[in-house]
Amino acid sequence: MLSFRLTYIFSYNLFQFCGHTWILANTMARFLTFGQDALADTFYSVGFVMSLCQLLSILELFHIADGIEKARLLPRFVQVMEKNLLLTMVIMLEEIQSKPVVCAQFFLWNILDLLRYPHELLCVLDTPSTTMLWTRYTLWIPLYILSVATEGVTIYQALPYVEPTAPNSSPLNSTVPAHVYLPVILMLYLPVLALGASVTVWQLLKERQHHLEKWNKKMKKK
Repeated sequence: MLSFRLTYIFSYNLFQFCGHTWILANTMARFLTFGQDALADTFYSVGFVMSLCQLLSILELFHIADGIEKARLLPRFVQVMEKNLLLTMVIMLEEIQSKPVVCAQFFLWNILDLLRYPHELLCVLDTPSTTMLWTRYTLWIPLYILSVATEGVTIYQALPYVEPTAPNSSPLNSTVPAHVYLPVILMLYLPVLALGASVTVWQLLKERQHHLEKWNKKMKKK
């Protein structure tokens, strides 16, 4: 009989896979239909579903801590937090929601998740694929680095819109005390983002080596 934990983790990964598939298909269909004009309203067309998927991704930290999912906690924590922090900034700053970099960011996030969730589904079913395994732990790393670079560009483009021209003049500024200079905080976050991404890549390389070695040993036994 299927256990509750197995049913839950399968349903979660299936939901995330379907959600990100819908976002990617919607984004590509709009681009093919409207061309570059579709870039400006990408957030308005898929922002809600993207926000829901990213918010639910916080559950993955509990999955790993509870042992439901076999993965390293630190890199997943960095990935989840950086995505949710950036998405919060985009939601609160309407001026950057129409920027092309937001569309590029969403596109990369969805590609990354569509490389990961199908692999997780196959692992839950205990039918892992060599191709999916190699894709998950090889193509994912350079795409993640590109995604982090895009996040840095998004933050940089957001800086002019958080300049405090008046007390609490920006929607994002209204959430922090007046004496906190938010653009400085965002500038300081950029090296933190780079450091976190470096640690994550290092951890992912170790995870990739571990899984590939484990797979090779399994194949040799057969």
